[in-house]
Amino acid sequence: MTSEKEQIAGMSKWSLVGVTLGLMIGGGVGRVQAQGSPLATNAERQTMTTQSKFYCNIKALNPTERAHHKQLTEKLIASRNDIVETQKGYEFQFAPANVTLAELADWVVAEGKCCPFFEFHIDLERAGSLLCLRLTGEDGIKPFIRSEFQVPLK
Repeated sequence: MTSEKEQIAGMSKWSLVGVTLGLMIGGGVGRVQAQGSPLATNAERQTMTTQSKFYCNIKALNPTERAHHKQLTEKLIASRNDIVETQKGYEFQFAPANVTLAELADWVVAEGKCCPFFEFHIDLERAGSLLCLRLTGEDGIKPFIRSEFQVPLK
């Protein structure tokens, strides 16, 4: 049997480029296959370890769930009224007329399956006229949130 180092060293430059491009196309930068997945190759595991401790378990949702979650994510990003940076993450604010509490809860359940490192907080404020989603997590989560949820730099 060959060791992991020998397997990686034996890969051609183009194979490593293909793995890297596959990771980027398959889920976006920072969103790669979970380390615990039996389908992750040695090169993918090494990339995940060096790239980020935050990664998406792409096997957590079936294709139908993933398509629904993607649509809901796009709706949430497009419907935000405001983004507030907090000490540990970001709060996204919505008008309940544009995003329902049920949609937000649906999104949180799915996102929690594939990205269990997030902490989610849903608040209904101002007599029901403001719906808030706060995403937080461990140190270093803010750049990941900015990238994944298209938070503009101020």
